[in-house]
Amino acid sequence: MIRNRGIKYLDRVGVTGSNPVSPTMIKKMFLTPVITLGVIFVVLGFRWMLVDEPWMLDKVANEERLKMTFDQLFNEEINETLPGYLKQIYRFFGLWVSIIGLFILSFAKKKFIENKAIAKSLLICIGIMVISAQTMAYVLIPSSPFIYLGWGSILLFLVSLWSYRKLS
Repeated sequence: MIRNRGIKYLDRVGVTGSNPVSPTMIKKMFLTPVITLGVIFVVLGFRWMLVDEPWMLDKVANEERLKMTFDQLFNEEINETLPGYLKQIYRFFGLWVSIIGLFILSFAKKKFIENKAIAKSLLICIGIMVISAQTMAYVLIPSSPFIYLGWGSILLFLVSLWSYRKLS
C-alpha cells in the first residue's frame, strides 16, 4: 500500500520556507486594503457632500493657496455668490469621490480577484488615482492635512500590490 503524504497539504506544495503564507491569507491581504480604501473614499465623499461649508475642511491649505482668508474673499461684493458656488462644486466632487469608493467596493470581492485581469485592472486604477492625487496635493496644497491620508492610501495600495504579486 502506497501512501501519498502530501495530499493533505495541497496549499503548501511547491512553497519554500518553514511557515509559508496561505493563499487565503494573501487574498485577505489583497482585499482588506482595497476595501479600506473604498470605505475611506465613500466617507470622504459623503463628508464633502453633507458639510455646510466643505471648503473649511481644509481651511488652512485653501487660504494659503488663495493667499487670503475666506472672510476677505467673501467680503468682496463680486464674490457674494461664491459660497453657494463652492458648495455646489464640493458636493459634486464629493459625489464623484463616493462613486469611486463604491466602484472600488463593488470589485473588492473574492470572486473578482480570482480573475487576475480584473484584480490587475483594479490595482492599476487605484494606483494611478492615489499616486496622482498625492502628487497633486504636494504641488497644489502642500500644507493640507489630507497629505497624511494620501500617504496612508499609498501604503494600503502597496500592501494590495504586494499581495497581488504573491497571488500571481
